[in-house]
Amino acid sequence: MSSQPTSPPADLAQQRAAIAHLEARLWAAGGDDETLLAAYQSAWRQWESMHAACGDDRRHHFVLIIPVADSPVHLKACLHSLLELCRAFGYGGCEAGRWRKVSVLLADDSGEAGVIAQNRAIAREFDAHGLTVHYFGLEEQLALMDKLDGIDLAASAGKHARTAFHHKGQAMMRNIAYLKCADMPACSLGEPVLFYTFDADQEFKVKIPTAQGGRDVLAVNFLFHLDEIFRTRDISVLTGKVVGDPPVSPAVMAGNFLEDVLGFLRELAHASPDAPYRQPQVGGGGEAAYHDMADLFGFQRQALPYRYRCPLSGEPDNAACFAEFARHLNSFFHGEHPTRVTWYQHEEVMASVQPARTIYTGNYVFRPESLGWFIPFAALRLRMSGPTMGRMLKAHMGARFVSANLPMLHKRTLENTGQSEFRPGVHDSRACVDLCGEFERQFHGDVMLFSMERLTAQGYLSSSSPGYPRNDSAPMGDDSGDFSEPGAQRFTSPDAETVRSVLFAMQGEMREKYRIKQHALLANLSALDALLSDQTGWWHARADLHDACAAFQRFAANLLRNFGEDSPCWQRIDDAARRDDWCTRQGQAILGFGTSRHLWESALARLRRPGSVH
Repeated sequence: MSSQPTSPPADLAQQRAAIAHLEARLWAAGGDDETLLAAYQSAWRQWESMHAACGDDRRHHFVLIIPVADSPVHLKACLHSLLELCRAFGYGGCEAGRWRKVSVLLADDSGEAGVIAQNRAIAREFDAHGLTVHYFGLEEQLALMDKLDGIDLAASAGKHARTAFHHKGQAMMRNIAYLKCADMPACSLGEPVLFYTFDADQEFKVKIPTAQGGRDVLAVNFLFHLDEIFRTRDISVLTGKVVGDPPVSPAVMAGNFLEDVLGFLRELAHASPDAPYRQPQVGGGGEAAYHDMADLFGFQRQALPYRYRCPLSGEPDNAACFAEFARHLNSFFHGEHPTRVTWYQHEEVMASVQPARTIYTGNYVFRPESLGWFIPFAALRLRMSGPTMGRMLKAHMGARFVSANLPMLHKRTLENTGQSEFRPGVHDSRACVDLCGEFERQFHGDVMLFSMERLTAQGYLSSSSPGYPRNDSAPMGDDSGDFSEPGAQRFTSPDAETVRSVLFAMQGEMREKYRIKQHALLANLSALDALLSDQTGWWHARADLHDACAAFQRFAANLLRNFGEDSPCWQRIDDAARRDDWCTRQGQAILGFGTSRHLWESALARLRRPGSVH
């Protein structure tokens, strides 16, 4: 029963105007004014209090889905940032010490018993702090899958032994978590719900450039903005991006990072070791500056190398920054990019909403009606699953799939080790890094992405274009079901010959693009080797830089080991039988997608029950 409003809408509008004024001042100051930031957060909390006084809060309840695998340190930082977000902006209010409109589904894909115990303890800890946290561990996952016995979900959830139901990968773990969402009781009677999924190595902050080199700030009211967009726009899925560390594999950043390393050494070779290091300006760089093949995604690539910003305090000299840069080189193989950090660029959120083509699987939001869209081809464990899914959503949803300027802070590595807690496809023994697994998944992930782009351009998945003949052997289920997005139709499917032809052609095109980048990398690696071998370089004359020099040498050796002419990584890509097997499996996955989604709908229907989230 709703109460009579005690705070008139005019007061709420006036408070929003005050918030907008503070926001403009905050970002005019670069977001780095602590007094303005505190006032901005306080103004939002005051708005929430005024709104609560009106009664009958019909805004969305957020179910936050966090998959995690053997990463308790990242998980704790992630949940801490969520608690900070709630306390700073007050979305939905707090009743009896518990945040009313926020709950967490913690999907644990860890394999080590000790880590699982830590994650359970972390869930209990933050639940005690007022965040409702549902722990969804291996036992709970198996119990859910038992409910679905007889439905073949291998394409979306994989096939796993009950004794080894872990390390399934982010795509399969997310899909299983989505099934759990369908099985969950409604969060609160009569409340609309949004599902919000992100990664455990992310935080509800943004990274801003400062005179000192950069700062992570809690300056975006994520939940309020997302609720407002979904309440006022006819959309089904919204994706944000990330700032901080790049969301891509080292396999597609090695070329431009090597250029930056080479530029750093060339500059220092002509400078005095005791002279102050010439710090670059912080910020800038543009989108996808970290990606070796940014042109494939429509971005222009800057020709000049990016300069390293040394994080040491004061005015460090060149020798000190040489050693500091060397300390970060190995972190590159774990996903950090020491020279091409992505910075937050402020834009009013509602004005930033636009049609999208890429899903950032570590930052997207959807209505319960879109539970029918699981992450496709998950069992292949390919990289680029988000961009591939995005092309499919764009083809099928059109303007109901959007992006907005709501990036989360991404932190690949731990400060004390310089390594990620858990990184499948990267094997690091310090002296020797093996990226072959990640490199292969990246290459064939790119093949799948751009094949899907080509197929959707020809009509695949389009609900309006005649496209391909309808494949009635792969039905899409009952379009009237609770989990079908508005306006859903049975989509079209290409024939086997078309799919194989597109995949095979794309393999060849990608192989040539990768080869071009490899040749450029090898030329720069030769130049780097010459610089490091030149005994006239001042760094060789300093005993205190012996370890730093060794780190540069290890970095060069690991690049050669993974991306050299005859590297085992390239041998995998060039193996004809292996390429043919990938082509076959990818083709089967594409042709079987209609059937996979029909089976998925059957699973949702079985889990659906009175009072469930739908």
